[in-house]
Amino acid sequence: MSDVLGAPSIRRVHDVIASPLGPLTVAGTDSGALSGIFFEGHSHPPKDTLLGERSIKAFEHARVQLDEYFAGSRRVFDLALDPVGEPFQLRVWAALAQIPWGEMRSYGDIALQLGGPHLARAVGAANGRNPLSIIVPCHRVVGASGRLTGYAGGLERKRHLLLLEQDDIVRPDRLF
Repeated sequence: MSDVLGAPSIRRVHDVIASPLGPLTVAGTDSGALSGIFFEGHSHPPKDTLLGERSIKAFEHARVQLDEYFAGSRRVFDLALDPVGEPFQLRVWAALAQIPWGEMRSYGDIALQLGGPHLARAVGAANGRNPLSIIVPCHRVVGASGRLTGYAGGLERKRHLLLLEQDDIVRPDRLF
């Protein structure tokens, strides 16, 4: 398959994989580059154009790494990513990807990193539209007080992910 200039066109595919937090719809290209990971009931579900046809083979590497993450043996993902978004969203998602395992940042922290406190609401909006749940760890972003705030997959899933990443130190006062 190629486009009008003869270059190969991108074929969008998806799969649904099991996780401890329910089924995850994984979307991307047939080469395995991920453009989205969505929970069942996700507040910003993928558009049909992002999904394409179902491909069980395209995301085996993502399935393995997600299984390792949920088992606690993977802290950093090594996957090809192809998120679709506006330039500011892409900057926010790149900043989210830099938040280490077990650490949290506030929307204000990310806003300061990207240019100033006046960007906090825009950071929150972009965070909520992050299409790469878990892989780009938007669950590690909390309110200024350290309390949990919105999560496209639901606050219970966010709490579960944060607790998974707490190792031996669980700080329940920061998770409610």
